[in-house]
Amino acid sequence: MAVPARTCGASLPGPARTALSWPGRGSRPGLSARRPAARPPRPLSLLLPPLLLLPLLAAPGASAYSFPQQHTMQHWARRLEQEIDGVMRIFGGVQQLREIYKDNRNLFEVQENEPQKLVEKVAGDIESLLDRKVQALKRLADAAENFQKAHRWQDNIKEEDIVYYDAKADAELDDPESEDVERGSKASTLRLDFVEDSNFKNKVNYSYTAVQIPTDIYKGSTVILNELNWTEALENVFIENRRQDPTLLWQVFGSATGVTRYYPATPWRAPKKIDLYDVRRRPWYIQGASSPKDMVIIVDVSGSVSGLTLKLMKTSVCEMLDTLSDDDYVNVASFNEKAQPVSCFTHLVQANVRNKKVFKEAVQGMVAKGTTGYKAGFEYAFDQLQNSNITRANCNKMIMMFTDGGEDRVQDVFEKYNWPNRTVRVFTFSVGQHNYDVTPLQWMACTNKGYYFEIPSIGAIRINTQEYLDVLGRPMVLAGKEAKQVQWTNVYEDALGLGLVVTGTLPVFNLTQDGPGEKKNQLILGVMGIDVALNDIKRLTPNYTLGANGYVFAIDLNGYVLLHPNLKPQTTNFREPVTLDFLDAELEDENKEEIRRSMIDGNKGHKQIRTLVKSLDERYIDEVMRNYTWVPIRSTNYREYCKELNASDNNTEFLKNFIELMEKVTPDSKQCNNFLLHNLILDTGITQQLVERVWRDQDLNTYSLLAVFAATDGGITRVFPNKAAEDWTETPEPFNASFYRRSLDNHGYVFKPPQQDARLRPLELENDTVGILVSTAVELSLGGRTLRPAVVGVKLDLEAWAEKFKVLASNRTHQDQPQKQCGPNSHCEMDCEVNNEDLLCVLIDDGGFLVLSNQNHQWDQVGRFFSEVDANLMLALYNNSFYTRKESYDYQAACAPLPPGNLGAAPRGIFVPTIADFLNLAWWTSAAAWSLFQQLLYGLIYHSWFQADPAEAEGNPEVRESSCVMKQTQYYFGSVNASYNAIIDCGNCSRLFHAQRLTHTNLLFVVAEKPLCSQCEAGRLLQKETHCILPALLPGPSRPARSLRAAAPLTPHPCPADGPEQCELVQRPRYRRGPHICFDYNATEDTSDCGRGASFPPSLGVLVSLQLLLLLSLPPRPQPQVHAHPSRRL
Repeated sequence: MAVPARTCGASLPGPARTALSWPGRGSRPGLSARRPAARPPRPLSLLLPPLLLLPLLAAPGASAYSFPQQHTMQHWARRLEQEIDGVMRIFGGVQQLREIYKDNRNLFEVQENEPQKLVEKVAGDIESLLDRKVQALKRLADAAENFQKAHRWQDNIKEEDIVYYDAKADAELDDPESEDVERGSKASTLRLDFVEDSNFKNKVNYSYTAVQIPTDIYKGSTVILNELNWTEALENVFIENRRQDPTLLWQVFGSATGVTRYYPATPWRAPKKIDLYDVRRRPWYIQGASSPKDMVIIVDVSGSVSGLTLKLMKTSVCEMLDTLSDDDYVNVASFNEKAQPVSCFTHLVQANVRNKKVFKEAVQGMVAKGTTGYKAGFEYAFDQLQNSNITRANCNKMIMMFTDGGEDRVQDVFEKYNWPNRTVRVFTFSVGQHNYDVTPLQWMACTNKGYYFEIPSIGAIRINTQEYLDVLGRPMVLAGKEAKQVQWTNVYEDALGLGLVVTGTLPVFNLTQDGPGEKKNQLILGVMGIDVALNDIKRLTPNYTLGANGYVFAIDLNGYVLLHPNLKPQTTNFREPVTLDFLDAELEDENKEEIRRSMIDGNKGHKQIRTLVKSLDERYIDEVMRNYTWVPIRSTNYREYCKELNASDNNTEFLKNFIELMEKVTPDSKQCNNFLLHNLILDTGITQQLVERVWRDQDLNTYSLLAVFAATDGGITRVFPNKAAEDWTETPEPFNASFYRRSLDNHGYVFKPPQQDARLRPLELENDTVGILVSTAVELSLGGRTLRPAVVGVKLDLEAWAEKFKVLASNRTHQDQPQKQCGPNSHCEMDCEVNNEDLLCVLIDDGGFLVLSNQNHQWDQVGRFFSEVDANLMLALYNNSFYTRKESYDYQAACAPLPPGNLGAAPRGIFVPTIADFLNLAWWTSAAAWSLFQQLLYGLIYHSWFQADPAEAEGNPEVRESSCVMKQTQYYFGSVNASYNAIIDCGNCSRLFHAQRLTHTNLLFVVAEKPLCSQCEAGRLLQKETHCILPALLPGPSRPARSLRAAAPLTPHPCPADGPEQCELVQRPRYRRGPHICFDYNATEDTSDCGRGASFPPSLGVLVSLQLLLLLSLPPRPQPQVHAHPSRRL
């Protein structure tokens, strides 16, 4: 294990976090008491003193109401504060729970978290886990090299000589059109029995390995049969590895021939359409097979390149881009008489998912015209590679040229830029079928340590755009043991269903000689890989000793997170790695940039910062103190109380399971987590005392409460009475509950209205369960240390408290007091009760969501963003700095297309013959027929023409996943804390309003004139998740899309000008470090093998059968006007 590949950090809330620690800890959510099913009518009871007499300004003889004076509204605000505080003191039980903890002081001890030791322990545990996988990798790689060296090549090997388990055999037997069924497979394919294994999330067989061979490779070729022959011996090594380390997951050997042998055996997860999986295109294989790359792709777009040849080039470039990983840098340019970049990128950029999609989209816009100018293309490419003022890989440098042919060798360019050292490799690709002399292209490649390939048709693209990796692997093979470096990949989705994993990779070299006394072989045999599930790494982190708002995270040398609570991609495509930067996982600021840089550099560190954080439900923003502590890792949701305890969200079922287990074992049993379990028992007793001492004797109806509750650090959520517990909709695990975590981060009372979506129906108030949560943390001082072991609160009845709100913001003290009437000759101030037709009074929380209103018709809108209720007033509050807006972007969203409209168009606008054409012999002998035959023949195998995205062929044809960005907008309290009066100036529609923060709460009290007309309606503030696709990725007329996260289809739109413009982001690249060792040169490298036109041929049986099937199912000829629309995307 060579490089410091990961850095582990921890974020803890507030000052050095203290935590309750007992011999055990724990809880399962929701031990809760019950309440009677029916309730009597609730009287409105207030805790306030009589109303003070307030001076009024009145003109003699006037008879009118005036807008309340500022001191009147301040008085209403104090009444609201006192009522809230009184109810919480009586029913919340903060002081009583504090005393209960002190009374039980002998049952627990307080231990302070030491962040440095904590992250060092986690880092050490992860190192140990990865080290065991590294040792297994090394055993496999050494064994593979020895097996291949001892293997004797057999020219006459037959299919019937080889016995193996073909992972795709079952799927092929079910498919009458498969190659083996049609031709009759001669190979001896094993039929295995499988057992379900929860670790693999699959059915497996531990006695055998499985083999997967790409669809476009003929299984009976001599090369493949010899590969199957010698790799069979790996089976025993796989089994022995598992015996030494039973926690090992998939062990895989990916061969340079395309064969994948993996253990344990399991059937291949065959897609509904053609399986295009090729191990050589997987991120882990590419990373292990070569050192990082700086690549410039230049494409000939002269006038001779047209029609099918240009389409082949576009497809080839896109396939080439898929061979690059985040450690690589790339740019793409087109050339004729002059060269220019195809996209907005003017220099090499990181080959991440988003940048590659920009290139792929831009490539589709290339148009052929002008004359061929190789000099312009190569000079542009060399200038790109010589630019040292940008971030790049600084390892392998290469130029990939796609052309239909030419005579110029541009020797003067190579002499100027590349000779004599030849530090840049040149790969040339002759595309299409033509009669040009290819000697100049071969010469360019051979004299610049590269390789020459031919791509006559679609069928040759995939193989010939990836075999350049064999050339780049030569210096690694010749370096020998020095190059045997284990590398760890980014997070990605396992193709066999394991979920999110990282893979350790190790190259396997060919140790044979090219003949007696000849040079050492310089071919890479393949890459060995072992998966580590992210969940296994997460289990090494202390989930419940850091507090609800503490967490452990880890990043790699690119700054991408390996572990983070916000790493949760909505939909994953196993072709693409999951690359979430640390600064995108959190709300970015300068302090976090410094932390990220230090972690990438492999340093230790600690920093306390004030930062913004999103709430768990992503509706709120809080400004909090956080402690970050980090150390390097060298070399590279239920609480589980007891192993046999079945977790359940149903409290009754969980208690039953718990009692049954305790009858069999003691809390100190080795199979139980003593820390969690003892905390569970302790907090159960403490919260029960809270019920007995405080809650049971209180009449909740008197103060219009639906429930009281307590959530503890140990995991208990106790709700009283029983009926309220049955209707409890919050997450029962406190650490996963937004109200719990926000209460720990904020002082005072935190209001949480019911969450509503503007697209859904309003609240149904008649069900008698809609309430508003009010919670606060219980702060405990023990031994000079302060901790918050619990959160307590009440659930307010929405309707009853809306009525109470009117009384509190009026000129009477209680509901029974008569409303004060304004006499005919008097001047009175309006209040929120008597004048509710003219005066709007609301409570809005710190996220801008409506909590209470004096308008009855707004009660069912409680919980909605206030701009949806009164856009004019919310905009005024924002403009007067009561609220601050925070916009951020989620790069983990995924989009899928809406079903295309029935436009009568053929797939991709390709010419489709009619039945009359089929019956015309002349048509079959025409060039058009031959061109179509090639397109159709290879199109379904390589699907670039008929499928808009590779994901469609890999899985569900109705869902084509594509990365998209989700813009999130949240609001939080601004800098204004005082009482404030203002006018919303709209001419004749101007409105007075008053706003004031309620102390010790997250509420804003607003009193405003109701709008007289709609002329004030200006811009509407938005507080929602907006899906957008990066500008270069927008769908064209044939590519509508929708968000997978949305309940209903959404129309993607460009991100705003101040959003994440990819072309601007690459001008400010984030700090990163590539692998510390580079293998791009070896003086003994033999470059004489530098060109051929083909590799393994596609399987003829599959091609012919698919072609015949297609001819029988072709759609009618499309309308002529459709042909004018070019393909915009692969």
